[in-house]
Formats: sequence, C-alpha cells, structure tokens
Amino acid sequence: MHARRLLIGVVPLVLVATACGGEESSTSTSDSGKKLDKVTLTLNWYPYGEHAPFYYGKQEKIFEKHGIDLDIRAGQGSQKTVQATAAGQTDFGWADTPALLAGVDQGVKVKSLGVFLQTTPASVQFFDAQGIEAPADLKGRTIAGTAGDALSKTFPIFLKKNGIGDSDVTVQNTDPAGKIAAVISGKTDGLLGYASDQGPTMQDKAKKPVSYLRFSEHGLNFYSNGLLAGQRILAAKPEVAERMVKAVSESWAAAAEAAGPAVAAMEGASEQLPPKTVLSEQFKTTLTLLHTDATEGKAPGVNTEADWQQTIDVFAEAGMVNTPKAVDAYWDTKTALKG
Repeated sequence: MHARRLLIGVVPLVLVATACGGEESSTSTSDSGKKLDKVTLTLNWYPYGEHAPFYYGKQEKIFEKHGIDLDIRAGQGSQKTVQATAAGQTDFGWADTPALLAGVDQGVKVKSLGVFLQTTPASVQFFDAQGIEAPADLKGRTIAGTAGDALSKTFPIFLKKNGIGDSDVTVQNTDPAGKIAAVISGKTDGLLGYASDQGPTMQDKAKKPVSYLRFSEHGLNFYSNGLLAGQRILAAKPEVAERMVKAVSESWAAAAEAAGPAVAAMEGASEQLPPKTVLSEQFKTTLTLLHTDATEGKAPGVNTEADWQQTIDVFAEAGMVNTPKAVDAYWDTKTALKG
C-alpha cells in the first residue's frame, strides 16, 4: 500500500493490454443480451480499502447498467497510471491529482473526469503513545518521508500554515515500503502518509492505536484521487467516458450506503489484499474524504472550479507544477458530472 507516491521524474510506462481501443474485442454481451463496452480501469496501486466501490459496482452490476463491462487492474503508482492512461494502454485510470497535474505540466495528454477524494488524506501518522495532539507538538520530532513525493513536497506548506519552521522537524528520507517499519522500530516518531492507507496497516501490524494530524484539518486541503482518461477515448468515444463517470459515481454512492458488503466484494481481488479489518478501516476513512464544503450533499465526483484552482495553487507553491494552466487543461468539463 505504501508506494502510492508521486515522483517527479518521468517513469517508464508499464504496458498493459488495451480493451476499449482494440476493435476486435471492444464489446461483450451481458447475460440479459445487452451489448457492453469492454473497459479497463487501472488503479493507483494494488487493491486496498479505497477501491471497494469499483468491486462493489461491478458485483452489483452498476457498471453493466451503464453499458460497461469493467476490467479492474492493479497499478504501480499514480504516475505510472497517469502515463499509461495518456498512452492509451488503459482506458481509464484512478490516480492522485498531484500526479495528473505534474503529468500535464510535462505535456502528458490526460485529463481528470472528476476527483472523488476531494479532501486530502495526507497526514502525519504516529502511535498514540507519542503524545502528539497538535502541529506544534511536531517540533523536535523525526518523521519518515520520501523525497520528491507529494507528501514531502506539501509538508513544508503544512508546517508554514501552522507557524512551524522547516528546521523544527526532521524529515528522514525513507523508502515508501520502509516508512511503517521505521515508526514501529522507533527510528522515527511518525511518518508522512495517507490516513486511508498506511495508518490502518501500521495499527494492524503493531497492535497499537495510531493517531493522525490531517493536513485538511490544519489549514491545508487539496484534491486527491480521481478518475482519468486519455485524449484517445475522450476524442473517439466520449459517450463511453460519460457513462463511465456516471457508473463510478453511482458505485461510490451505493458503496457508501453499504460499506460492509462493499468491502466484502473485494474478496480475491489481489494476493496482496490487506486483512479485512484493515480494508474496513481504510474504506471507513475514505468515506470521510468524498467532499469539500462546496460539494457536500452532491453526488460523488462532482467537482468545482474553485476547488480545482485551490489544488493547482497548492502544487504550484510546492514546486510540482512549473507552469500552472487554466482549470480546463486538467479537468474535462464536457464529460464531468454536473452538480
């Protein structure tokens, strides 16, 4: 779970078979005889709790209702998913918005169809015994982070917003896979991670309660994971993209009302699947991330231009977007859900 990071450099593409782009196998037929478009969705990483709505939507035939035969595939990090989606090696991607912004900044032809995790899960994570209750308690602490990823790039902004200098906290450069071990072993006091990802895993491994300082609760919010498409499908099959967005939104809404069954639908999704207790905790936390104040009460995946602009501004300040563009350079409003 721990490698959902964004690294700035261009990553070689991982080739995956196309579905919607291959005419000879681009459609299938449902049990009821309905013609379906075969579609691939590549995740940001191996399946974990956040992804439950996709499996639940497939199980409950929500995608089928929208004319989609969905093939869900594991990813190898958000940036690789962005690159593969742009190259048409997968029809759709599920990836972190910072990776999308950085990709577009580098000329990658990909757009968001809607961000679903609109409150960032970015956080400082630590065991309760550390006694950290407020950002000021981080002074003098050592936190595990990964150089160049979105968390480490935005952490200085988080500190600044809370009146803390960069030199007040030591960020120990740690490989993503080693961050949890660093905290459990006591080498660091905490780690930079996602509340919907590493925290539940760390708590399960150590059998000790984990607490968080969420960026969003201390003055810094930005968009997180969402649905992506490349120019090929947007140009050639916009109606498929529109149906996909609607199916994903409906699946998230249904899963939010049936969290237990949604998590159960993930059974067998991957050999790397976390224990069910971890999956449940991950998805429970994920459901707290679906909206901002501007979209509260609206369908999952409905975005606003103001929230997009705020996210662009944050990553321009963090140095991850060198040439900020207009919102519509990143977000395809033609296929987006209307609020």
